[in-house]
Amino acid sequence: MNKPRILTVGSANIDLMARITKFPSVGQTVKEKSGYEYKPGGKGANAAYAVHRMGGESIFCAKLGNDTHGARLNSIYANSGMDTRFISQCSHERTGLAMVMVEPNGNNRIVVYPGANEYLGRGDVENAVLCYPDAILLGFEIPVETVIATAEFAKELDIPLIVDAGPAEKNFPLEYLGKVEVFSPNETETYIYTGIKPDTTDKCLKACMALLNRVDAKVIVLKLGSKGCYVFDGTYFYVMPAYSVDVQDTTAAGDVFTAAFAVEYMRNGKNFKRAAAYANMAGALCVTKDGAFESVPSHSDICDFVLKNEINYQL
Repeated sequence: MNKPRILTVGSANIDLMARITKFPSVGQTVKEKSGYEYKPGGKGANAAYAVHRMGGESIFCAKLGNDTHGARLNSIYANSGMDTRFISQCSHERTGLAMVMVEPNGNNRIVVYPGANEYLGRGDVENAVLCYPDAILLGFEIPVETVIATAEFAKELDIPLIVDAGPAEKNFPLEYLGKVEVFSPNETETYIYTGIKPDTTDKCLKACMALLNRVDAKVIVLKLGSKGCYVFDGTYFYVMPAYSVDVQDTTAAGDVFTAAFAVEYMRNGKNFKRAAAYANMAGALCVTKDGAFESVPSHSDICDFVLKNEINYQL
């Protein structure tokens, strides 16, 4: 099986995960019984680990704080199977932290404190791209300047750039990304960038056209959660319905989806239909488990899912 080398440039966080039954109103204190945990997370780290689990050769470029959480994450990454040469420490800032509140239906609400992620810079990426990957997977939980620099390096070295377009800000300078192989926002991010809610096929197409006015992308992939995904290559569109599973926690589902899409896309001649089906299966398996890292499925898990559900997908 072809094993694409994918460099992920993105965030690394420690997640404070808590299940909640209700949100307190102003001035109210709510006692919960389910407890909380500190777990590895961050959109970049989730994606980089998913690349490895899906059978790609994963290289991760990120910044950690010189603290207890950073040391713990360094240890986890070192034993994860990822190439960690380009993970560095920031001596004057704490490791990024995300507060992840998971509702009874599995949906989550996340507040991120970037910490050391804000100090991942152009020089860090310049060193990392010298590993000459087959593709670069880029997220937006790092400084805008670093995002743009990564895109510039990808163009200069003619490396396909796959963008997980979140978190989103309306005024984010998407036009400065230059040539993008795959651009993939979720429903909320699509609405922020375009003002169009992608809740029908027609609106998905309109949103894709609006995105193409801002991003020079070869393929647009809208992540639609429980509705699957919508893929548009500028001429044709493809709707891939989601697989029905028992949802426990949606944390990292989008990260896993994009990483799985990237691996299968690069592994199979840039076949976006095949990549979309593979990514949907990866996302479906991800939401059946709690947490971020712990919920990332492997290529073997996807193979089992195909066989168990008699899915028409040639492995």
